[in-house]
Formats: sequence, C-alpha cells, structure tokens
Amino acid sequence: MTALDFDLLRETRAVRPDRIAEVFARRTRRELIKGDGRLFIVAADHPARGALGVGSDETAMANRYRLLERLAIALSRPGVDGVLGTPDIIEDLALLGLLDEKIVVGSMNRGGLKGASFEMDDRYTAYDINSILRYGLDFAKNLVRVNLADVGTAGTLQATAFAVSEASNAGVPIMLEPFMSEWVDGKIRNDLSTDAVILSVAIASGLGNSSSYTWLKLPVVPDMERVMASTTLPTLLLGGDPAGDEDDTFDAWRNSLSLPGVRGLVVGRSILYPRNGDVTSAIDIAASLVHVA
Repeated sequence: MTALDFDLLRETRAVRPDRIAEVFARRTRRELIKGDGRLFIVAADHPARGALGVGSDETAMANRYRLLERLAIALSRPGVDGVLGTPDIIEDLALLGLLDEKIVVGSMNRGGLKGASFEMDDRYTAYDINSILRYGLDFAKNLVRVNLADVGTAGTLQATAFAVSEASNAGVPIMLEPFMSEWVDGKIRNDLSTDAVILSVAIASGLGNSSSYTWLKLPVVPDMERVMASTTLPTLLLGGDPAGDEDDTFDAWRNSLSLPGVRGLVVGRSILYPRNGDVTSAIDIAASLVHVA
C-alpha cells in the first residue's frame, strides 16, 4: 500500500462518507461454507477494546496504517477466507477494495475496555444485527466473558442472549467467544483450564431463543478432545495473544484442527505481528494448517 492509498482513504472519509454504503452495496459476497468447508479468519477487533498490545509491545496495533497494511497482505494470501473487525476497520478495508469474495465478520461488543474498572461490562458498542444486515456482512461476533464474582456479567449475558435471538431470527451466523474470567490483582484473567473452557461452552451455548445460527470461537487448551465433546455447535479455534514458541503454537493448532466439530481458525495478533516480522509467512503457515491440501 502507498501513501496515495491512505490519502484517498482520508479524503473519501471526509468528503464522501456516503461512499461507504455504496461500496458495501456493490461488494461481491461468497458462500459461508464452500470447498473444504473450513474457514480461516483474520481478527482485528482488538483496538476498539483498548487492547493495542502484542507480546511485550504495548502499542503494536496503535498505528492504523501498519495495521491496514498487514491486513491487506493477509487478505491477499490464498487460503484466507475473511476478516473480523469493528466498523472503523471493516469500512477502511471496504474503501480500499479488499473485501470482495471475503467473509466479513462484524464485532459487536467492545465496551469492556482493557484495564477499566468496568471491564467485565462488555457492552454492545459496535455492530448490531440491523447494521450487519444493512451492510451485507456475513457473520456476527460476540465476546462472552463470565465472571461469577462480578455483577457486570449479568448484563452481558442478557445482551448477548438478545443478540443471539436477533441473529437467529435474521438468519445471521453469530460467533460467541466465551471465557470464564476472574479479577486477579486488579486485572481480568481468563481461565484457560480445560474444565473452565467446557463450563464457558455450556453457558454460552444456551444463550438466546435459538442456537440454530450459533458458532463458537474457543481457545486451544490441553485436552481439546474433551472440549469438543462438550458441544455440537460449529467451532472456530482462537489464536490468542502470541506466547511461547511459535512452532509449538502451530503444532497445537494443527492437532486441534483435526478434531470433530472444528471448522477452522480465527487468528489476529499472533500472525499479523509475528516475532520475525514476516507476516506473509505466518499467514501462509496458518492457512496451510486450516486448508490441508
């Protein structure tokens, strides 16, 4: 991408904001499930929740130009089926002409800002089902953090149940990302034990008046066989924040992608900001794990 791309993007947003709706109206869509029936989605909804860090770099995602360049690389690579983001990022990508024939996932609740005293109050501050329908997006996504010691969880569960019901009524697939969470030294920590993930699956799966369009987005944890035995809902694996050896991470993804019910991978920071800086290589490796030749 060039400076001219960004100049045109800024100019369009200032002078022709109506063009955003025009671009979405003309966007070429694709079937959700086709070919091998698996999905590789690149996630970029972290900044709207105040989560700008990757590994030890607390501001890695703060530069929007660099983020868009990395997303452009990802969306150009074979095997990348789509992107997950908030309206600002999705609209930038649409104006840049990068969303044709891609699955576009709208992120809905970003109100639980990282580090805030109200972080467990995951309010719906981005897309809603009506806007997802209006702009012709393909998928909805929700974060469902359950903290049994925090009253903010109740409102999140109620709002999520309403969103799931609306999505089902509208025929929109909706991806729930559940965690059992707790406050530890003033910060939210997600419990990534196998039993905790299974409990989160049980809670999230029952939200809404129908689960007919519900998908799950789950972390890769030890004994994933038990996790996948706890649900019949289609599941995408969560890449998570990069930690440990990258080869070990890829091996864990490879093993879990072979389990019944797993339909693919949703990854963001670990492949958009790999330690060696080679975004193309990280994307291609992940794509090859999802879409096994």
